Amino acid sequence: MNAITDDADVFGSPSPVLSVSPVALPAPDRPVDLEIRVSAPVTGTDLPVILISHGQGPSHHLSSLNGYAPLANFWAAHGFVVIQPTHLSSRTLSLDPDTPGAPLYWRSRVEDMKRVLDGLDAVETAVPQLRGRMDRGKVAVAGHSMGGHTASLLLGARLTDPQDGTEVDLADPRVKAGVLLAAPGRGGDALTGEVARNWPFFSTADFSRMATPTLVVAGDKDESAHMTVAGADWHTDPYVLSPGRKALLTLFGAEHGLGGISGYDVAETTDENPARVSAVQRLTCAYLRSELRAGDPAWQVECEALAAAPDPLGHIATK
Repeated sequence: MNAITDDADVFGSPSPVLSVSPVALPAPDRPVDLEIRVSAPVTGTDLPVILISHGQGPSHHLSSLNGYAPLANFWAAHGFVVIQPTHLSSRTLSLDPDTPGAPLYWRSRVEDMKRVLDGLDAVETAVPQLRGRMDRGKVAVAGHSMGGHTASLLLGARLTDPQDGTEVDLADPRVKAGVLLAAPGRGGDALTGEVARNWPFFSTADFSRMATPTLVVAGDKDESAHMTVAGADWHTDPYVLSPGRKALLTLFGAEHGLGGISGYDVAETTDENPARVSAVQRLTCAYLRSELRAGDPAWQVECEALAAAPDPLGHIATK
C-alpha cells in the first residue's frame, strides 16, 4: 500500500468483527420497517458510532444494508459501531413507483438516519453483545453518492423543498463529524437538464451552513456526466462551498466507485483499485478517530504518510 502506513502503526491490530442483520426498527409511518445491519468489534467499550447511507446504482444489494463491506468491516475492526440502513430507494424493496417520495426518497433517507439514532436502545436490545458499549456522544455519518446527499443534510446542508418551496433544515446536533464520498455538489447551472427536471431537489443544494467537521472524498476522474456539466470538481463543492473545519481528499485517477468501496469485486466499479480502497478505508477511519477522540493522532499520521509516498494516491487539502 504505497501511500499509507502499516495497519499496526497507527490503528493497532484489527479486531474480530461481529455483524448482525437484519435488525428491524419498527416504523409505522413508513411503507416497511427500517432494516439495518450492525457491525462492531467483538470487544471494547466507549465505541463511537458511524451511520452509513448507501448510494444507488445498478446492483440490487449494494444499495442496502448489505453494501459497503470494505468500509463497514474496516471501520468496525478498528473500533467503531457501524450501522447501515436499507433506505426506501433500495432495489431490494421493489416498492411501488408511485410511493410518495419515489424514486430517491431524499427526505425519507435522512429520517431513516434520525430514526436509527432515536432507536439505539432498540439496537442494543436486538444486539445484546453491544449493550453499554456505544458512546452515543460520538456519532458520525458517512455516505456515498446519493448517500452523500443524505449525509450532507444531516451535517447542515440545506435545500428548498420542490413540493412546497420551504427551506429544509434537517441537521442533527447528535452528529459530530461526517465523511462524504463522491457526494453531489451544487445545483443550478451545474446540473444536467435531465437531473434538474426529474430530481429538482438537487437544484437548490446549499452548503453555506454545513459547519459540522467533514471529510470530503472526491475522484479527479469522477465526471458523473449523467448528473452534472461541471466535471469532476462538482464533487468537491461540499468542501469548497461550506464553512468551518473541513478536509478534502482528492484521489488521483478515481472515478465514482473510488476504487471499489461499495463492495468486494463489484463488477460495476469502473476504477477497481485495491490500493485506492485501502487509502479510503484508512484515511476515513483516521479522520473520524481524530475528530471524535480528542488527541488521537491518526489523521495527522495518515496525512503525512500520504504526502510522503513516492507515488501518492491522492492529495489532502484542509481549511
